[in-house]
Amino acid sequence: MSIDRAEIRTVRGGLEIPTERPPRLREIRADVGGRYVGAGATGVLFSATGPVAVIMGAASAGSLTATQTASWIFGVFVLNGLLTAVVSWVYRMPLAFFWTIPGTVLVGQALPSLTWPEVVGAYILTGLLIGVLGATGLVARIMSVLPHRVVMAMVAGAFLSFGTDLIRSVSSDVAVAGSMVVAWVLIMRSARLAPRVPAVLVALLVGLVALALTGGFVELGDAEAALPLVGLPEPTAPQFNWDASAQLVIPLAITVIAVQNGQGAAVLAGAGHRPPVTVVTLLCGVWSVLVAPLGAVSTCLAGPTNALLVAVGERRRQYISGIACGVIAMGVGVGAPILVRGLDSVPDSFISALAGLAMLEALRGAFVAAFSDSSGGTAARNSPLGPLVTLLVTISGVHAVGLGAPFWGLTAGVVVTWVMDRPRSMHSP
Repeated sequence: MSIDRAEIRTVRGGLEIPTERPPRLREIRADVGGRYVGAGATGVLFSATGPVAVIMGAASAGSLTATQTASWIFGVFVLNGLLTAVVSWVYRMPLAFFWTIPGTVLVGQALPSLTWPEVVGAYILTGLLIGVLGATGLVARIMSVLPHRVVMAMVAGAFLSFGTDLIRSVSSDVAVAGSMVVAWVLIMRSARLAPRVPAVLVALLVGLVALALTGGFVELGDAEAALPLVGLPEPTAPQFNWDASAQLVIPLAITVIAVQNGQGAAVLAGAGHRPPVTVVTLLCGVWSVLVAPLGAVSTCLAGPTNALLVAVGERRRQYISGIACGVIAMGVGVGAPILVRGLDSVPDSFISALAGLAMLEALRGAFVAAFSDSSGGTAARNSPLGPLVTLLVTISGVHAVGLGAPFWGLTAGVVVTWVMDRPRSMHSP
């Protein structure tokens, strides 16, 4: 019998389980198609360009070694790729798990004041927190306390530097960064190409051509040149302390649950799937603990990648895209040293332009979600002051009692929103 949409049922504890068994090999063979495999490959290509450039930027901020950076990339691709392939197969729907991009930004901001083992320790605690929230069903309650507009304003503040760095890269290297921007705009403006061709990938290729023509490639250092073509990750023993935990654990958990998982679930639901939100949260927690010793930032349900997976084909066969995405991601992760060598051979302006272009849509979406008013309520009930305060505090870089700006921005925004959005007394003048 043909299954139009994979169905799930909720059991005791709020966990969702599939009502159908996973597809057998003969079913997979019947459902495989070039466009589904192509969608999976496109999802991996997206993750291996701009989002990896974000990782490289964070690694540079923390002065990580080439081996540590390669280990980070190995973890986010190989282990998350395995999770993606297995869960997509079990649930008969595309469920792509990668890493939290806003969380990576937060890590890059925190690394100059923290050691790498301390960051790894914060990763583990974050995973445990996410897992507990998933296992106990507390996710919905916590999300109801945190105003979505305030959370997205925090994300907008964290992402803002990518936009400004993009502008600076064009100013400093117009031949390379400028050509990348032009290529990106041309693809995004094409009604025919935009849905089929990742604009960031085209910008990457155009930038590489521009570097070749201008002689802009950077000579590799000894550490990068010594990296093997393939290799095993380098585990890091975690260290736990208050400063790292206070700076990263709660903000990272929020980016996974409120930002990335929420976006990913919305994308899948919009395509007609019914994602198992509680199980996804629990898996993100468990997997975040597993990938942490490799230096990999917290696992999440990837919104942009899942959007690429559901963009083509019949809904009932889109799980093939998820399986293909996971398998290809594992191959990319094994070759992480090659990826690191390639990105280390290009100038900072190239990385800034690539990361900025990859983050522009996310930055736009964060600002729209933070400051648009679609509720139709009164001005008092929809005051933009909470998101605005959150944005300003987040971009200020303020650091107090071991807590970074994203935490204080979120806290200030919640307080201001609570004060401004309370119903006003009838006796108020």
